[in-house]
Amino acid sequence: MKVSEKYYDEIFDFKGQWDVPSRCGLKIIRKPGGTFVIVTELYQDNPGTSVTYAGRSLATQICEAKGLELAAITYLECNPDTNSKLSFYDEEYFEVTFRDAPPPAYRLLASEEVKALFDE
Repeated sequence: MKVSEKYYDEIFDFKGQWDVPSRCGLKIIRKPGGTFVIVTELYQDNPGTSVTYAGRSLATQICEAKGLELAAITYLECNPDTNSKLSFYDEEYFEVTFRDAPPPAYRLLASEEVKALFDE
């Protein structure tokens, strides 16, 4: 299943678990309320670790590459709509909060929050 390019502005190559080459879609939105870093799972176009399993390591790699501070961003994971009949491929956005000890906390964004995120 192919992920629409509407979900990301660039492909971001990162080191996944065990340094396996991996890829995700990346969109960074800067708003007066903060900087939002959105990583999108690419499914078959990602040869390595999923964004969910990469977690804090992926967020850290993005911040280092883009000159951001991890503590100063809102990190979101996107499961894009792939037009599949299977419900677990429906579009969803999760805010991920990294804690001192794993696992991170996930909060599903309401549709109004997602809409506000992309409204200019």
